[in-house]
Amino acid sequence: MMRLLLLILLAFALPAKAEQVVLGLSKEIVQISTDFDGSDILIFGAIKRETPIEAEPLQVIVSVAGPQQPVTVWRQARRFGIWVNAHAVEVDAAPSFYAIATSAPWARVISETEDLRHKVSIPRAIRSVGAPMDVPDAQSFTEAVIRIRTREGTYQLLENTVTVREQTLFDTAISMPANLTEGSYPTRIFLTRGGRVINTYETEIEVRKVGLERWLYVLSRQQPFVYGLMSLFIAIAAGWGASTAFRILRSQ
Repeated sequence: MMRLLLLILLAFALPAKAEQVVLGLSKEIVQISTDFDGSDILIFGAIKRETPIEAEPLQVIVSVAGPQQPVTVWRQARRFGIWVNAHAVEVDAAPSFYAIATSAPWARVISETEDLRHKVSIPRAIRSVGAPMDVPDAQSFTEAVIRIRTREGTYQLLENTVTVREQTLFDTAISMPANLTEGSYPTRIFLTRGGRVINTYETEIEVRKVGLERWLYVLSRQQPFVYGLMSLFIAIAAGWGASTAFRILRSQ
């Protein structure tokens, strides 16, 4: 509550605009350690305005996106009685994580035109420039990425989860899973009215590996040969330990 009051005070100290977002985050850095099992990020803010509140309610959209990465998607086909990888499409860039929270059902918060302009929805956040001419229905490969990652929980559409109080304060919580990719997570806030975007705000959440996770990550990138030898040694030691323990148990 104290943070929300500070946001309101800060809002009135800013240069005047019709309606403007003042944002806060419960965490600006997410640290990934060996026992990391996910994190909830509380996103809250205030809406500064210099005009009276309009009759048509203001809606809020919050999006958090992970680092963009290329993805190769394969489609299987039956060949000589067995299923094999037959066609592949390279999706140029897809966020490793993408969550959208809205204050109302999706169709009410933003129009198709505004979604196309700002690339808010999950399909708009994925860039797939082209596909081989011999691949039928290339769009289905992008849909497969969305379907798989939605099932895994890394793509989320959270309708009616942003609480807007008195058309002035808003807050929501985004659950980030354990399998996060390290990097910057752009976070965007959209104020909309009648499906039209009237103000945006952008910030970033940093996701970093720490402790043993960080050391192993850096080692695998900077000294892959040493990392490979260490992994082999650990695998041999684990196998030898399990074998020894099994022989001791049998001898008793």
